[in-house]
Amino acid sequence: MNNMNNDTIAIIGGGVIGLSIGWQLLRNGQQVEIYDSNKAGRAASWVSAGMLAPVSEAGFEEMELLNLNLESIKQFPKFAEELKEDSGIDIDFRTEGTMMIAVDRDQAEQLRRLYEFRKKIELPVEWLTGSEAREREPELSPAIKSAVWIPNDYQVDNRNLILALIEAVKKRGGTIHEHTPVESVSVTNDSISGITINGEEKTIKRVVLANGAWAREMKGLPDNVRPPVRPVKGQILTLRMTKEFTLQKVLRSPKVYFAPKKDGRLIVGATVEEKGFETFPTAGGVKYILEEAWEAVPGIYDLPLEEINVGFRPSSRDNEPIISDTPVKGLYIATGHYRHGILLTPVTAYEMAGIILNDKPSELIKPFSLLRFR
Repeated sequence: MNNMNNDTIAIIGGGVIGLSIGWQLLRNGQQVEIYDSNKAGRAASWVSAGMLAPVSEAGFEEMELLNLNLESIKQFPKFAEELKEDSGIDIDFRTEGTMMIAVDRDQAEQLRRLYEFRKKIELPVEWLTGSEAREREPELSPAIKSAVWIPNDYQVDNRNLILALIEAVKKRGGTIHEHTPVESVSVTNDSISGITINGEEKTIKRVVLANGAWAREMKGLPDNVRPPVRPVKGQILTLRMTKEFTLQKVLRSPKVYFAPKKDGRLIVGATVEEKGFETFPTAGGVKYILEEAWEAVPGIYDLPLEEINVGFRPSSRDNEPIISDTPVKGLYIATGHYRHGILLTPVTAYEMAGIILNDKPSELIKPFSLLRFR
């Protein structure tokens, strides 16, 4: 048996959630080792669109999640500034706002209901006619019936965010073990006692399970702390904008979204598929995205198609995150972020560091405890 330093915190999962928690713990003087079964940050985090959309994504019966999302976007400027200090990398935090659009009459009726719900709960939104929407974003189709302008939904470059977190973790003295899967965790007397890597058990007292859609599969977890998460497959496309085509704003229709990046990429997505860990893109998925995107923004027709990617959103039983300590002493869980992983990165990192260091969750995070599923 190989003994780690008793104070070391092992984080299982090197995506945006695991990296950000590790970085915040390092900033608080902790010793951190992060383990990823592949290359750090190259799973769901890498193929995200980087949208920060608490208002666009607000659900009718998800007020606690909305509050968490709003708090996290409020924390993003501080988070981005700290990250740039530690990494030297700008994550391209952009505050131009987002437009929700309706391509036909049915979508316009649906959009009106979404708009009225947001007005009722006093979120900042503005109703636009089709012509007003096209004045703000000329690339929109003449068929657009109406739109809702959301000034406080933002975006980041998710890939820069990952690269910045990796650099910040290293500069703060953390260790990232890539292509190093944790095979199992060991629990003794309701406490974490170790992790197994390459058949060898390492003694350790504190573990953060942050490996997204794979968290449920971890061997050695007692049933009462096994998080009820599953993979939700998403196919996503990367197009390359040209001098003639320069989409400026994040756009969202009921079926597709567009996230333009400063380096000229245009992220278009995404399918929502209950296909388990099916890793390959499909002709049908790509056809669906391109057809829906072309109806809203016809100018994409001639753009180069650079990438077709598949990611697995980690979705819990109620589609809300699990950010929690557990009945097993020394075991913490951060997964189940579903469509909000990038948006919830700051609040998850700060709150999870707080739980680990202070041994008590804040009121904000209590609704997202693992215990709600018991």
